[in-house]
Amino acid sequence: MSIVINTPNGNIGRPLVEKLLKAGRQVTVISRTPEKVADLMKQGAKLVQGSIDEQATLDAALVGAEALFWLSPPAIRPDFQDWAKANGRLAAERVKAHGVKRVVLISSIGAQTGPGTGPVSVMKPVEEAFQAAAPNVVSLRAGFFMENLLRDVQSLAKAGALFSAYPETKAFPMVATADIAAKAAELLLDPSWTGHRYVGVHGPKDVTYPEVASILTQVLGQPVKYVRVGLEDLRNGMLGAGMPAFAADTFVEMYGAAQDGRMDPAEPRSKETTTPTTLEQFASTVLKPVVERARAS
Repeated sequence: MSIVINTPNGNIGRPLVEKLLKAGRQVTVISRTPEKVADLMKQGAKLVQGSIDEQATLDAALVGAEALFWLSPPAIRPDFQDWAKANGRLAAERVKAHGVKRVVLISSIGAQTGPGTGPVSVMKPVEEAFQAAAPNVVSLRAGFFMENLLRDVQSLAKAGALFSAYPETKAFPMVATADIAAKAAELLLDPSWTGHRYVGVHGPKDVTYPEVASILTQVLGQPVKYVRVGLEDLRNGMLGAGMPAFAADTFVEMYGAAQDGRMDPAEPRSKETTTPTTLEQFASTVLKPVVERARAS
C-alpha cells in the first residue's frame, strides 16, 4: 500500500517524498511533468502523470493507497479560491471512494477564521472536506514560511530593508518548510494516531519583524531595517513588482486579517508544535547566498 503525494516538486513535498522512500515506504507521486520527478522515480517513487484537478488522475493514484498527503498549490490565477476548494473537495470524494484511511494536509495559521483571510480562506473548507471523507485526518496548521523571505531578496540586497504591513510589536510563528516536511513524514510513518486533529507547526519561537531584521543584520553582515507600510502602499508595491491585481488584493486581505488577529494561531505553542530550525540557521544556509548573489548582480 502506498502513500500518495500530490505536490512532489515543492519545498515540502519533495523532501517529504525522499524521507518516506528512505524509510522504505511505497510512494506514489502525482505530476504533470515526469522529467521533474525523474530523480524521485530513480529512488523508487511511482509516478501517476496528470493534474490534481482531474478525477482520473486522483483515481489512478489512490487505488490501494493507505494515506494521502495533500497541499493546495498556491496557483496565481483569478479563480484560485474556487479552484483550490474544488480540488480539495474532489480529492476528498476520491479518498472516500477508495477507502483511504489517513490524510495529512497542509493548512495554515488562521485557517480557523475561514473567509476574509486571503489565500488562507480556502483552508477551512478543505480541512472540512477531508474530515467528512476519512476517519483519520491531521491538518498541519503551519506558520509563516521562512522561505517567504526569499521574496524580499532584492529589497534586502539593494535597500537593506524588509517591508510588511505587520505591526512592529506583533509576534508570529515562523517555520522552515523542511521542518513542515519532517512533521508530515513523522505523521505518515506513524500508524498509531486516530481521529481528526489540528497540529500547529510553529518553528522554534514567535518573532516580530524588528526581531527578524535584527537576526538578518547579524547573519547577512549588513544593516537590515524593518519598514512597516500601510495596506494600500503594500498593494501598490506588489502591483509595481508586476503582481496581478487579483493576487495583490488577496494578499492585502490576508495582511489585513493578520493586523486584527484573525491570522493568529488557534493552536497554542507547545512541544508538539515547536520545530527545530532557527531563523539564524535558515538565513545562513538558504537566504544569505541568494542575497549575496543579488548584491553582486
